[in-house]
Amino acid sequence: MTTSPILTLENVTRLHSDGPNTIAALENVSLSVAPGELVAVMGPSGSGKSTLLNVAGTLDAPDHGRVIINGRDTAGLSPTERAAIRRRDVGFVFQYYNLVPTLTVTENVALPLELDNVPRREARGAALAALEDIGQTELADRFPAEVSGGQAQRVAIARALVGERSLLLADEPTGALDTTTAESVMALLRSRIDAGAAGLLVTHEPRFAAYADRTIWLRDGQLVQPRTGSDAR
Repeated sequence: MTTSPILTLENVTRLHSDGPNTIAALENVSLSVAPGELVAVMGPSGSGKSTLLNVAGTLDAPDHGRVIINGRDTAGLSPTERAAIRRRDVGFVFQYYNLVPTLTVTENVALPLELDNVPRREARGAALAALEDIGQTELADRFPAEVSGGQAQRVAIARALVGERSLLLADEPTGALDTTTAESVMALLRSRIDAGAAGLLVTHEPRFAAYADRTIWLRDGQLVQPRTGSDAR
C-alpha cells in the first residue's frame, strides 16, 4: 500500500535580494518525505539548508513552486492560515532549544496547544504525556535554566511533536551538545520519526546524518550529488 507523503516540495524556488542582485537561495528543489522517514540535509554554509527548512515549515513562502503539507497546498494561504499549519502540523527543533525561560518545562511543551486554543488542562495533560514518552517527567516543574542542554533539547523535541503534529524540522539540533548527549538526542529524534512522523534534519555531521533514511545535498540552492567530502562542511 502506498503511503502519501507528509511533506512535498515541487520545483520550489526562493529568491533573495542582495542589493541590485537577485540570488536563488533555493532553485527548482523537489522533495517528498513520507511518514516514518527522516531525511538529512547536508551542504556547505550558505547552500540553502535553513531556507529549505523555513519554506518547508511555512515560515517563508517560495517565489515559485508548491509546498504541500499533509495533502494541503500552502500556496495562497494567509499568514493566519500558515500559522495554523505550524501549530497543528509542523514542529521545529533549533540548535539552541528556544524554550521560553519564564515557563516551566510542562508549560513550554504545552505552549503550541494552548496557542491553538486547546483548553489549558487538556494541553498540560498532553504535555505531560509527551514528557513521559521521552522519559523526562521529572523535569515537568523545572524551568529551562534548571535543566541540562541535553534535557532541554529533549524537551524541545517533545514540544515539536506534541498533539497531532506530524512534520519535524530540525536545524542543527546537536550543535550545542557534547558527543554523548548528541547521540542520545539523535536516538530520541529517530524514535519519534519511527513512531510515524516525517522529518528533515539539517546537520554538518555525517555521523548524525547516518540516523536518517537518506541524505540530500544542497549546493548554491540546488540539489546535487556529493562530489567530495567537502560538501559536508
